[in-house]
Amino acid sequence: MSFLEYRSTIQEGDTAIVFLGHESMFPVKVQHGSKTQTKYGVIRHSTDLIGKPYGSKVTCSKGGWVYVLHPTPELWTLNLPHRTQILYSTDISLITMMLELKPGCVVCESGTGSGSLSHAIIRTIAPTGHLYTVEFHQQRAEKAVQEFQEHKVGHLVTVKNQDVCKNGFGVTDVADAVFLDIPSPWEAIGHAAVALKQEGGRICSFSPCIEQVQRTCLALEEHGFTEINTLEILPRVYNIRTISLQIPDLGSTAEDSSSTEFDEGSPSNQGVSCTRLQQGSVQFKSGVPLREMVGHTGYLTFATKSLF
Repeated sequence: MSFLEYRSTIQEGDTAIVFLGHESMFPVKVQHGSKTQTKYGVIRHSTDLIGKPYGSKVTCSKGGWVYVLHPTPELWTLNLPHRTQILYSTDISLITMMLELKPGCVVCESGTGSGSLSHAIIRTIAPTGHLYTVEFHQQRAEKAVQEFQEHKVGHLVTVKNQDVCKNGFGVTDVADAVFLDIPSPWEAIGHAAVALKQEGGRICSFSPCIEQVQRTCLALEEHGFTEINTLEILPRVYNIRTISLQIPDLGSTAEDSSSTEFDEGSPSNQGVSCTRLQQGSVQFKSGVPLREMVGHTGYLTFATKSLF
């Protein structure tokens, strides 16, 4: 099992994702003789998992069933053990796009944290790229190394336990992109400039507070970065509803007007689709934003290194 290459069957030592439905799932380390308890009963690894195809529907001891899925960076983000707060796929997708990551890129990251973004970066830059990730906390760094090895991506990543604000990334003029997720990113901008290639390298800083963004932007300008932009992602989900309205009986004039086709392209009807029913009513499809939505996570500041 590797987070980079799909394998059809489950084998001992794999990290599989047990999906119970209704967005309920968890990771499991597959081992001979082991058992996993679920609300539907016991899953026996030797007989229920090992040798079975990924995506299989596994029946548990109580008669209920689950799906066993091959891990991906997106599934790992939803199921990883939280050692720190993490980035989710919404922010990760914009980061990988704006940093212009592709296979073969060299990326520097700080801090590693729980490894959510790290796995996504590794999948994007594989098979010839490399990730240099720095984590200040020793135990978190050691755990990250262990996970990368278990997920068969250890050859694509170098984990360093040091303070990036004091010691930098340990590389010079090689990185295509740098990502910072630390309390004081402005203190690491100079080290990021050293790690980036001579010209054209991209940098991204994630900060929850606008005061951090302001200081980071000032530091970016001082070190010669250009194209400085700060973005915030706020997904807006619409609830699609069907509304049926009876056509009012206002006499012959109303009947004449009711025969007029509903113009969906009219400015007053934008966002509304209409279906005329034979029973003298009109059925509308309307989109209404949900009252609750995903709020602020953080600000993403991007910039490009320019040649002095």
